[in-house]
Amino acid sequence: MIKAVDRRSVLKAAAAIGLIGLDARSPAAADLLKLGPTRPFSFEILKSTAKRMASEPYAGPTRPAPDIVGKITYEDWGKIAFDMDHALFAQEAGRFPISFFHLGMFFPKAVEMNVVDSGSAREIIYDQSYFNMPADSIARKLPQGAGFAGLRIQEPKGGALDWRKNDWVAFLGAAYFRSIGELHQYGLSARAVAVDCAVADAPEEFPDFTKFYIDRSDADNSLTIYALLEGPAVVGACRFALTRGKGVTMDIDQTLFLRANVERLGLAPLTSMYWFSETKKQTGVDWRPEVHDSDGLAIWTGAGERLWRPLNNPPRTMASSFLDDNPRGFGLLQRDRNFDHYQDGVFYDRRPSLWVEPLGHWGKGAVQLVEIPTDDEIHDNIVAMWVPEQAATAGSEVNLSYRLYWLADEPFPTDLARCVATRLGNGGQPGQPRPKGVRKFMVEFQGPPLETLPFGVKPEPVLWASRGTFSYVFTEAVPDDVPGHWRAQFDFTVAGDDPVEMRLFLRWQEKILSETWLFQYHPF
Repeated sequence: MIKAVDRRSVLKAAAAIGLIGLDARSPAAADLLKLGPTRPFSFEILKSTAKRMASEPYAGPTRPAPDIVGKITYEDWGKIAFDMDHALFAQEAGRFPISFFHLGMFFPKAVEMNVVDSGSAREIIYDQSYFNMPADSIARKLPQGAGFAGLRIQEPKGGALDWRKNDWVAFLGAAYFRSIGELHQYGLSARAVAVDCAVADAPEEFPDFTKFYIDRSDADNSLTIYALLEGPAVVGACRFALTRGKGVTMDIDQTLFLRANVERLGLAPLTSMYWFSETKKQTGVDWRPEVHDSDGLAIWTGAGERLWRPLNNPPRTMASSFLDDNPRGFGLLQRDRNFDHYQDGVFYDRRPSLWVEPLGHWGKGAVQLVEIPTDDEIHDNIVAMWVPEQAATAGSEVNLSYRLYWLADEPFPTDLARCVATRLGNGGQPGQPRPKGVRKFMVEFQGPPLETLPFGVKPEPVLWASRGTFSYVFTEAVPDDVPGHWRAQFDFTVAGDDPVEMRLFLRWQEKILSETWLFQYHPF
């Protein structure tokens, strides 16, 4: 049975991002970071190390003092605050200072941190003096050099935001990493690779970043970080060129070496949460109108078609595959930016959208979407990734380059009208008995092509379904005085409870007016 990825650790990391450092300054803390001996370093050396390790048995990351770390509960961990006076680059004006996460019950694996300068690397040695913690904290019993759980990148010194209290990228937990994006709010995550996600009768593997190398040579609004990745089936070397601008962009280069066969190798994977939205929700399941980090998967195919697939919280784990050749991009987006549609204080309306732009030739494969049932917002239950057509076999090497955009919207928006809402309800006509087994769909589109339609002209809905029949089909302008806001309405009848794949776009005469709406309907 495929279980949802436990999101509790991710949320606790998010809480820690807001807690660690708020009270972290200690005027007496003037010691520099303790560094280990100098060693040669380059990305080529890191790739050679990964290749060598792939031919060796898997040992896994170090778990220092488990009897102590296992007792650092989430509450205790939240009281351990990094002293920002010890942040890497804290003494250098205009730089992005680097702070570190402490080990704890939910993050027990030690991650080695290194600083790179002029072709050499030196390890940053863990010392208790880097952290402020209660006098009775069990963390005080950790030995010198125990290690760190992860890192985060602070806003620049001298900038508009207080660098001690504000960060914009965090690497914490396995091979996960996140950014605040354009709207200064953490939300969905990316990870280095997905190994056998939602493969029946096989557990998903979560490789770890075991070593980070932080390049001192970067300046202005950029920073380069290298990482060594290791899991039972894969070892890899990764380079992250991070740029802070309107949002955050990350140029990522990866070389992966496979130790074992992998049935589903997910590249450039994105991980998010979708519980419910305006599309469908159980009565009284929660007081809020919507709860999700992302509301849809957008794809820009190699042939140029624009696709929008609203997310589902399905009755069982579903894996959908969208075949493509050299895609132009894909992403998990949060299109709904209206606070009134969420009504809570965790800022779902500000969660970043994350777009993947392939760099170089990716060839044939598929954008795959995994949706896992959830009954709460504490679980990451959505994964979108690129799965190459070529089999991922032991001994093979994968080289990949791509760019991530953490923004409020897509970096390359379409000129077509976009889908802005999908709503389901009982079929039939108001005031008449509602027929059983019939569902009504309201699919809303908005955009310039719909604003310029001649007066009296209605766009034509072009519909397709893998089975079932359509009826009562028409389009109308949404009566909200928003230019170019239209909806396609139709009833749909289908027998049985197997999922139905659906497609819809709007056109006038032979002109396509909208992106293509895709939907996986689960009859209920």
